[in-house]
Amino acid sequence: MSGTVPRPGLSPVAALPARRDMLAPSRARVAPSLRGMARRHALVRLAKLALPAIALALLCLLLFWPDIAGKEGRMSFRRGPSMVAEALQVTAPLYQGLDELNRPYTVTAQVARQQPGVVAPGAEIIDLDAPRADITMTDGAWIFLESREGVYDRGRNWLDLQGDVTIYHDNGTRFRSETAAVDLTAGSASSRRPTQAQGPFGTIVSEGFELTERGAVMVFTGRARAVLEGRQK
Repeated sequence: MSGTVPRPGLSPVAALPARRDMLAPSRARVAPSLRGMARRHALVRLAKLALPAIALALLCLLLFWPDIAGKEGRMSFRRGPSMVAEALQVTAPLYQGLDELNRPYTVTAQVARQQPGVVAPGAEIIDLDAPRADITMTDGAWIFLESREGVYDRGRNWLDLQGDVTIYHDNGTRFRSETAAVDLTAGSASSRRPTQAQGPFGTIVSEGFELTERGAVMVFTGRARAVLEGRQK
C-alpha cells in the first residue's frame, strides 16, 4: 500500500515535494569584447577633456557676450553705469612753494581731496580740511593762517579759507573773520566779511580787511570801530 506508514507514538511524516527544474535566465550575460572595452575607455577620456573645455567656453561667452552681441543683438546684456573713481584723497598733505621774492611758504591740512573734472594744464584745485598756511617774510617775520576748510588753487598759488578764519602776525596782531582770500605769491590776504583784529594797538572791528605788502600794511575796510590802548611811560 502506498502513502505514509504511521508509526506508533509518532506523527505521520509528509513526503518531500518533487524537485523543480531551475528556470534559465531571461537575458544571457555576454562578456565584453576587447574592442568594446577600448571604445568605452576612449569615451571616458574624451568626456574628461570635453567637460572642462565646455565649462571654460561658457564662462568666456558670459564675459564677452556684451561685446559679441552689440546693440542689434536679439539677446544682450546691458552694462551698468561705469564706476567713477573717487577724488584722490591725501591725509596730512604738505605743499611748499616760493613767492615772487623767492620766500618760502607752506600749506598743510588734515585731509586734501583733489576736485574731480578736467582742469587746465598746470592747474590743480584741492579741497582742504583744517588748512594751515605759514608765510615767511624777508626780515624773518611770519604770518600764520588757519580755518575749518579751504580751497587751494595750486596753479594760481591762491588759497580761499572759510569758517573761523584766524590770521596771526608775529608782531602780536590777530585777525578773525569768516572768510579770507590769500594770494601766496604776493603775500597778501583780504576779506569782505566782518572782521575783528586784536593786537598791541588795541581792538578794531570792521566790515572787512586787507593785508598787503606781505603783512606790513593793514587796512580795515567799511565801517570800523577801534578801541586803542596807549602805552604808559
